[in-house]
Amino acid sequence: MTCGHCKATLTKEIGALEGVTAVEVDLETGQVAVTTLGAPDDALLAKVVDEAGYELTGRAA
Repeated sequence: MTCGHCKATLTKEIGALEGVTAVEVDLETGQVAVTTLGAPDDALLAKVVDEAGYELTGRAA
């Protein structure tokens, strides 16, 4: 992720998932913070990120 387009794409795609209430993309660190109503579906998040053309490399604790 290197530009505003990357940020906008991930914000839109992840934000469209049911239960997602907020998406914060930090281009400098390459991290995305996702706030959900319940427990996040890591497999679904990974799929959406992959389909958007990016790679989910892990989850912060």
